[in-house]
Amino acid sequence: MNSTPASRPHSTPLDPAGAKASGLERIMVCIGANPRSVSLLETARNMAAELQAEWLAVTVEAPVKVRPSRQDLLQLTEHMHLAENLGAETVTLTGSSVSQEVLGYARSHHITRILIGKPTHPRWKDKLFGSVLDEVVRGSGDIDVYVISGEEPPTAATGQLRSGGKQSPPLRNWLLSLGSVVLFSLVAALMHHHFTLVDLAMVYLLGIALTASRLGRGPTLLATLLSVAAFNFLFIPPLYTFTVEDVRYVVTFAVMFVIALVISGLTWRVREQAESARQREKRTAALYHLSRELAHAQGGERLSAIAIRHLQEVFACQAFILLPDQRGELATTLRDLPGQRLTAAEQSAAQWAFNNRQRAGLGTETFAEGRGLFLPLIAAAKTIGVVGLFPACAGEPFSIEQIHALESFVNQTAMALERAFLAEEAQLARLKVETEALRNTMLSSISHDLRTPLAAITGAGTTLLQSDQLLDGDSRRELLQTIVEESAHLNRIIRNVLDMTRLESGAITVNREWQSLEELVGAVCNRITEQFRDHPLEISLAADLPLIFCDDLLIEQVLRNLLENAFKYSPMESPVSLSARLAGEDILVTVADQGPGIAPGQTQLIFEKFVRGKHVGGGTGLGLAICQGIIAAHGGRIWVDNLPAGGCAFTFTLPVDQASPVIEEETDPEQNMEQSR
Repeated sequence: MNSTPASRPHSTPLDPAGAKASGLERIMVCIGANPRSVSLLETARNMAAELQAEWLAVTVEAPVKVRPSRQDLLQLTEHMHLAENLGAETVTLTGSSVSQEVLGYARSHHITRILIGKPTHPRWKDKLFGSVLDEVVRGSGDIDVYVISGEEPPTAATGQLRSGGKQSPPLRNWLLSLGSVVLFSLVAALMHHHFTLVDLAMVYLLGIALTASRLGRGPTLLATLLSVAAFNFLFIPPLYTFTVEDVRYVVTFAVMFVIALVISGLTWRVREQAESARQREKRTAALYHLSRELAHAQGGERLSAIAIRHLQEVFACQAFILLPDQRGELATTLRDLPGQRLTAAEQSAAQWAFNNRQRAGLGTETFAEGRGLFLPLIAAAKTIGVVGLFPACAGEPFSIEQIHALESFVNQTAMALERAFLAEEAQLARLKVETEALRNTMLSSISHDLRTPLAAITGAGTTLLQSDQLLDGDSRRELLQTIVEESAHLNRIIRNVLDMTRLESGAITVNREWQSLEELVGAVCNRITEQFRDHPLEISLAADLPLIFCDDLLIEQVLRNLLENAFKYSPMESPVSLSARLAGEDILVTVADQGPGIAPGQTQLIFEKFVRGKHVGGGTGLGLAICQGIIAAHGGRIWVDNLPAGGCAFTFTLPVDQASPVIEEETDPEQNMEQSR
């Protein structure tokens, strides 16, 4: 029983004989530009389905006696597309011998059966140039060779492709061929009296070789004929005639002509192979540069722009990328296609390629009437989008070799875009997790901190209601004082939460005006007089402080938060100091206390949201975070240091604007102060 491809062991290679003995079949069909290749593909597909075997469609790019026309190349491209649509793996080989390349590939890939078309050309061509079929059969060894006599499909498209003529070399090549014969005839004339006729013949052979390395087959053949004729006319007696006295010169001419044809053929073959290698090297280098750029780029639009630029440079086409929107409809990643828009048919072709994960458009059997070719961006998980390409020559499809190179470019782009999209999804997921964690932390913190003042207010109010007649005046006053203090505490918690929310959302705007730091400190002290009655407040402000350009309400909130924090964590009766001095282009404001200080490793974390000091458990952990946000909005910074004698010092900076009114007009400072207020 034949096993399916999925059950084949890939670790141990098998030769064709071993593969057939194990029931592992691999079929290779050789196709070309001949329309009968369609029948070969259908036969191979049916045989592979019957044997449950893998099958490949192979074409060989080898030097031929007659250069294939543009129509032949288009026909070959269609056949390769048909093979892929039928489920075959397509391979393009390059070499000097078709039979050697076919057999070498078959042995290296453990092919068990080869399908090849029955020759339709005259028998004399096999005698003259050799038979590919005969060479394949003789060298196949254990590989079975099937010779199929396919029928040419009578389609209008095929007839139209086959009816076109071959491309003729440009007139410039013919003129250059003629000029090369004239040039080397002049060189031979200068050498005539000093060298033999054999040496002169070598000069003409050199000219033919140079012509073959630069021009086409037609001009090279013309140079060969003219060189033999010029050699006879100019140097073989009788001179300046095309007759010869010695019949042996006819043999010389024939040998010279054959050698010239061989040299030109070999030169042309090397030239074709070098050009093919150059194109492959160019595309390989471009693919390497594309991969490297995609690896270092981030974001879908940036990756798309890089891929589009490389596709347009390498394949001389107009490229664009279509990505699905939220409704699953394709839209360009760029704002518009340069100079043109997709028609309804082209949009349908792109959508079909996206839905079916197959090529569509120009050169395919689906939506072939469109201007462009659409290749799906297939990633590991799903189809990401579609790459569209409009050839520079309208209506001319890409060759099969270009298609394979395009697929490599498209696959690299698909992997890069998938990586970018996965990174964005991971970022969104991480942000969602962090948001959920922050919400839970906030709810936990707020619920805990709100419960304490609410419980105190509820207890005091309940006591007043239930024991109104039993309480004396001092007790009632104490309960009322508890209600007021806890209400103020509750108000501070809510205010901090709202301020933090406004800071993170950008809702707080900094309304800057010229302010005096001494007046800001005085306003804060008036508002928190009751809070520092148990802590002496030492204020030390330098006399040379200039006006600062700030939002007075926000800076007052920073000072109030820092002072309340110092009062809260300082022992009773311990002093708290507030100082300010000018340091370079900044004003340094410091609030110091004699409390327990900041635990090691928390000097940076203390400014994060919901982070509390380890020595005391109260507070929501938002006050210092609010201070950091306000100071950053003013262009300053804030930090904390532990003092050697105990306690800690919070310091923040405010930049001094050089356009301060104190600096501009020193003659009338009172007027400046009035204007700044």
